[in-house]
Amino acid sequence: MELLWFYIAVVLALSDILHGKLMWNVFSDFYVLFAGFLNEIFPSTLHVWVIHETLEAIFNFLVLSILFLSLEIGVLGGLVHLIIDISHTLFMKNKNPIVHRALHFVIESLFFIMIYGF
Repeated sequence: MELLWFYIAVVLALSDILHGKLMWNVFSDFYVLFAGFLNEIFPSTLHVWVIHETLEAIFNFLVLSILFLSLEIGVLGGLVHLIIDISHTLFMKNKNPIVHRALHFVIESLFFIMIYGF
């Protein structure tokens, strides 16, 4: 149980990679059409971006909830991932993929250490 925080952070990182691979390699045509549909409905690309990040958080919630059999871990993982995605997109420009993954992993690890590590 002492390493639960680490397992959650690793699964969350893998879930994020899986989401990207599924959306851009498997469902890319649907994803582009869905984005165009959302652009027609909502007045700004900011709304569409927030919807995208929310759907990604829901995906992470589902993966974590199923793998750990815990809604609490799913909700916390999805929320912390959503908050990190929104904040680093707003405040960190021009980040490479390694910096992006490292930022997520460090902050998510620290978050889950505070909850499950003590």
